[in-house]
Amino acid sequence: MNPLLKTDQLPDFSAFHVEHIKPAVTAVLSESRDVVEKLVADTAMPSWENFVEPLEHIQNRLERVWGPVGHLDAVKNSDEWHQVYTDCLQQITDFHSQMGQNKGLFAKFSQLHQSDAFTHYSLAQKKVIENALRDFRLSGIDLDEAQQQTYKDITQQLSQLSSQFGNNVLKSSQAWSKYIEDRALLSGLPDSAMGLLAQLAEQKSYQQGWLVTLDFPSYLAVMTYAENRELREEVYRAFATRASEMAQDTQYDNSALMADILKLRHQKAELLGCQNYAELSLATKMADSTDQVIQFLTDLAQKSKPQAQQEFETLSQFAKTELGLSSLQPWDVTFVSEKLKNQSLSLSQEALRPYFPVTKVLAGLFKITETLFGVTVTEKQGVSAWHEAVRFFEISNESGQVIAAFYLDLYARENKRGGAWMDSAISRWQSSHGELQTPVAYLVCNFTPPVDDQPACLTHNEVTTLFHEFGHGLHHMLTEMDDFDVSGINGVPWDAVELPSQFMENFCWEPEGIELMTAHIETQQPLPEDLFKALKQSRGFQSAMMMVRQLEFSLFDFLLHTHYQPDAPTDILALANDVRQKVAVVFPPDYHRFPHSFSHIFAGGYAAGYFSYKWAEVLSADAFGAFEEQGILNTEVGRKFKNTILAAGGSIHPMTLFKAFRGREPQIDALLRHSGIRSA
Repeated sequence: MNPLLKTDQLPDFSAFHVEHIKPAVTAVLSESRDVVEKLVADTAMPSWENFVEPLEHIQNRLERVWGPVGHLDAVKNSDEWHQVYTDCLQQITDFHSQMGQNKGLFAKFSQLHQSDAFTHYSLAQKKVIENALRDFRLSGIDLDEAQQQTYKDITQQLSQLSSQFGNNVLKSSQAWSKYIEDRALLSGLPDSAMGLLAQLAEQKSYQQGWLVTLDFPSYLAVMTYAENRELREEVYRAFATRASEMAQDTQYDNSALMADILKLRHQKAELLGCQNYAELSLATKMADSTDQVIQFLTDLAQKSKPQAQQEFETLSQFAKTELGLSSLQPWDVTFVSEKLKNQSLSLSQEALRPYFPVTKVLAGLFKITETLFGVTVTEKQGVSAWHEAVRFFEISNESGQVIAAFYLDLYARENKRGGAWMDSAISRWQSSHGELQTPVAYLVCNFTPPVDDQPACLTHNEVTTLFHEFGHGLHHMLTEMDDFDVSGINGVPWDAVELPSQFMENFCWEPEGIELMTAHIETQQPLPEDLFKALKQSRGFQSAMMMVRQLEFSLFDFLLHTHYQPDAPTDILALANDVRQKVAVVFPPDYHRFPHSFSHIFAGGYAAGYFSYKWAEVLSADAFGAFEEQGILNTEVGRKFKNTILAAGGSIHPMTLFKAFRGREPQIDALLRHSGIRSA
């Protein structure tokens, strides 16, 4: 039997081969179409049992078969696998378009919504039906036949172009590297970074020396510590021009793809009666209008920019007087910031690193999770994975019953997509036979791997990244919803999905959390008081500069999708520059091409939604305020957070859940306070 079709167990990654993909996808789509045909033909009055449950079965089966294929494309990319993945993506996209425009299914959902039975359904079931009706309209159910075909074609093209965009970023990143034999060129890099670059050289069959790549741990090490300014500029330029016409290798240029993606998104929005794609994006979010989002981002920028300008002025002055740099260039900013932090706070990421060995950080993360949410996290051996470094853990409740599990893939390596993310391997779902499916998550990061016999240690930034992704994982795994469409993060508005992830980051700044996750690799001592104070202070270090940088990305994304005009397509770089002039304090050189590798909006789910990070940060900072008031590891508040925000999944509007947890509407003050931004 095709191993991809075995969906009654965890994926057997060791058994999956490229030749399994097409037959598995063809089979599961054929099965699904047969089920849909029978459901539409059935003359009986639709009910939850005879109509919605069979549809949930289809969705679950598709996730179980197609999910591992997409996952492996991201974590173990090969040209052969990606080609077949892309071909099958076309079939998957077609199927979703057909489902969304199936008038028979729409009629049955409408019938169900108007039936007497609807009033007796649970809140979650009502939400599933209401979301389905909304999604039919957003899939063009009201369009005529010709327009529906146009909609399908657009959706198909967008799916392919987004996949190609992400692959171009990966390939362009891999196409550049710099082999260095002279150690003096890398002066300033700490031993851990030198070890990583030596390991990268070894993997490429160099007998000696060091290899700088555009993988994030390598790139960041050079930008933070390399004293050679020319090297910093060279690496900065390579990173800043990835997947563009300015890259060293231009075959992966995303310029035309971006123009095509924006044009198609605008056409899709117009077909559905929206003025622009941003308006369409908000149909499934908490925010009410495009004006509200722009106002929200603009207000935050106005509150943050004066402080950001002061921070940049301080940095420029320090660069001039202490380092002899008369003009501070973008490739100097990270390097000079690290020097300034070291001098003003006696703190560097590298000084902190030995206190955060991966084993201790995970122990602390799990202890916090166990204390707050009343669960136990245990590693399980012998589970098939896609790489030897991947680990597998189970989560049990207070009765000892396994309620969730997750794969943990922590380290950067070749042929693995950059960044960090959580994805669903299996969603919690109660089948019609009464079996409850245990949710399983993929948690993926790109940290510096262990070098030689040294254990892997994380920077504090990496620790917060791990907590962030684990927060997404908890949202997926600690759900108590049994209905597929509102289980975990399913059905959660995109601008609320970041609430649990950003909430978890807060524990990385509190003494109660730090104590549990630090033990020096040589002395086993926790982080000393003086270093903790410096770390706590550092939360506000250049926080306004970081805030305006995120707002620059958010405004660029949102205005790009709000202002697009088909007869005068947006000059993407000109818009990026215009936004920068309004909110930024660091101005990159003309060759910079950040949009070309902005995968969040061109290859991910954040198009006209990147503002979600800041929107949800207001919610998460204010939610964490309850722990600051009643105790950072207060079990009662922890259980309340779990039972409202996490347990409800997408079954209830996030604002209702927030108010149930906090007892009031969210306030922006906590975000500004946590960020160390002095509000006027």
